[in-house]
Amino acid sequence: MHTVSYSVLCTLPDLPTARSYKDWLTQGHVQAVLAGGATGVEVVELISDDPRPRIEVRYSFEDQAAFDRYEKVHAPALRADGAARFGSIPGVWFERRIGSVIFRSGSGVEPL
Repeated sequence: MHTVSYSVLCTLPDLPTARSYKDWLTQGHVQAVLAGGATGVEVVELISDDPRPRIEVRYSFEDQAAFDRYEKVHAPALRADGAARFGSIPGVWFERRIGSVIFRSGSGVEPL
């Protein structure tokens, strides 16, 4: 079984909205995803020529079954909360990606 990588990329219209989004993520949302089954998380502020702030959140799940449980049980309420807070703001755009991790390296090469 492969680890599942789940990422959410958010493009935001301006810095004040980006600050609010980062605060929301780091003051409860990512902790709720971890409590819902994720085994790790990274919140990355992307560097780009695009003047709009872009933040990517990268979660790891032990396997597809753990991710499927998260999607079924926890994700609907968490996504609804995010949509309620940021979905009506013009210029906010979300993109989700899901994949199987086939290689990971840390302090050494770790075949998966």
